[in-house]
Amino acid sequence: MKKAIVVGATGGTGAAITEELAKQGVPTIAFGRSRKKLEELSERIGDYAHLTFAEGNALTPEDIIAAAGDADVLFHCANVPYHEMESKLIPLGEAIMEAANRLGINVVAIDGIYPYGRTQAERIDENHPKQPHTRKGKTRLQFEHMLFDKRRWSISNVIIARLPDYYGPTANAASYLGSTLEAIAAGKMAFFIGNMRIPREYVYLPDAAAMIVELAKHDHAYGQNWNIPGAGLISGRDIVRLARQASGSSKAVIPLGRIGLSLLGMGMPVMKEIVEMLYLTEEPVILDGEKYERQIGPIRKTSFEQGIAATIIALQSS
Repeated sequence: MKKAIVVGATGGTGAAITEELAKQGVPTIAFGRSRKKLEELSERIGDYAHLTFAEGNALTPEDIIAAAGDADVLFHCANVPYHEMESKLIPLGEAIMEAANRLGINVVAIDGIYPYGRTQAERIDENHPKQPHTRKGKTRLQFEHMLFDKRRWSISNVIIARLPDYYGPTANAASYLGSTLEAIAAGKMAFFIGNMRIPREYVYLPDAAAMIVELAKHDHAYGQNWNIPGAGLISGRDIVRLARQASGSSKAVIPLGRIGLSLLGMGMPVMKEIVEMLYLTEEPVILDGEKYERQIGPIRKTSFEQGIAATIIALQSS
C-alpha cells in the first residue's frame, strides 16, 4: 500500500482508520461529504504533511476518482442512515466500486455481523454459513455479493473486514454504544440499547483500525472475508460501571428493549429500525480471530478498562 483514500473518513470507522494511516506515515486522502466534519477531523488528528482532505459525494464516482489521484487502496467506510439501509446501502457500494474499478485500485470494505443471522455456534469463523433472517442482514449479504462480483468489477480486488459492535473516541451516536458513552461522558441520563446482563463482544476502534490497515498491506488478503474481533466479552452493566468510574457521573442509564424502542421510533425512525436486530443482544455473535492471527498477525486487545476510560476522556475533551 503506497497511498490510500478513505471514503467516509468522518464516520466512526473512517476517522479511526484515517488517523491510523496518518500515524503510520501512509499518504492518505480523507474523503467526506461535509466540509465542516472534515475540518473537525483535521483538527482532532493534527497536522500531517502526507494527509489531505477532499470534499465530495460518495454516490458520485467522478468525485471519488477526482480525489483519489494515485491511491492504490480505497477504504470503504461510508455508510447510510440506519433506517435507509435497505434502499441506499447497495447503490452507495456500487458507486464506490465503480470508482475503484475505473481507478484499478484495491478496496477494503468495513462491514459487520448482520449477514450471519441467528447461530448456535460458540464462535463464528469466516467460513460460517450466512443465513440472515432480518431485512438488514439480507441487505448486508447482498452488499457482500455485490462487492465480490467479478463479473462487474474486473479490476479491483476486495477485502471485507467484519467488526462486531464497536466503541472508541470516534464512535458517534450512529453506533449502539456511541450515544450511551457520549451521554455518560457529558454527565447526562443515558440509554443502553438491548439486554444489559448478557456479555457481548465489542471492539475498540483504534485496535480495529490498526488491524484493518495491517490487513490491507497483504496482497494475499484480498478476495476474502476477515474477522476483526474485540478484546473479549463484556455486559452492558460492566460497560456502564467502567464509564461512570471514568466520567465521575452517576446519572441513570435506562435499558431500551422492544417496547421502549418502538415508542421512541414513533418520533425517531432510527430507533424503530433497531428492533429487528435486538436478537443480537440476547444471542450474541462472537467472531473467531484465528485466521487473522495465523495469516496476518496478533489481535490488538486493549482492555475494556483502558478503552472505555480513554473514550470517556476523549469525549469530555472534544
